[in-house]
Amino acid sequence: MKTLKILTTVAIFGLAVVIGVMAYTNVENTESESFSDQESSTNTTAIKPPVKSKGYDIGDIATDFRLKNIDDSMVSLRDFPDADGYIVIFTCNHCPYSVAYEDRIIALDKEFKTQGYPVIAINPNNPESYAEDSFENMKKRAGEKGFTFPYLFDAGQKIYPQYGATKTPHVYLLKKEEGNNVVKYIGAIDDNHKDANAIKNDYLRDAVNALIANEPIKQTKTVAIGCSIKA
Repeated sequence: MKTLKILTTVAIFGLAVVIGVMAYTNVENTESESFSDQESSTNTTAIKPPVKSKGYDIGDIATDFRLKNIDDSMVSLRDFPDADGYIVIFTCNHCPYSVAYEDRIIALDKEFKTQGYPVIAINPNNPESYAEDSFENMKKRAGEKGFTFPYLFDAGQKIYPQYGATKTPHVYLLKKEEGNNVVKYIGAIDDNHKDANAIKNDYLRDAVNALIANEPIKQTKTVAIGCSIKA
């Protein structure tokens, strides 16, 4: 009987030791896994993605580009040596805001290109997102509306991020200064896309007229209202 008690005690003690070892090992493994996860998370967040350009601000120098026009020619700002500056407008076919401004953009080009500020329109959208904005449809739309200005396709969407355009339409008014294209106005065409007869603030027209008259632009930045550019 005494021997049985001793064996029972030894068995219980041995079982307790085994359970203790297993519990310790499990805790150690859990802590190791938690640390590894934390370390992995720390390493991941420590690697920051490259900072994207915020685009141009007033006074910045805009780089030139070379984009395909609806007549299949390649167009750059340097192709207009007699220009005093440029009205660069990011626009497209499908956006109702852009469509609402088409006649006004044509009028702006007719009014100002003879005074040194031609319109240069650029379609920044990915046609895979909107087939209506394909290059072939750009040709059709330009023909239907009788565009009087270059209508360029931003193939690969490389130019609009440089400018910082986010909407269609989005305007960048440039002026030539010492061989550079300096940004003078950024934003909306005017304050009423719905009704051209109800405009109270003709932002772009006023800015161009100020440059022509060698006067300061009263409002150099406004918020562009329109459709988001489709990547």
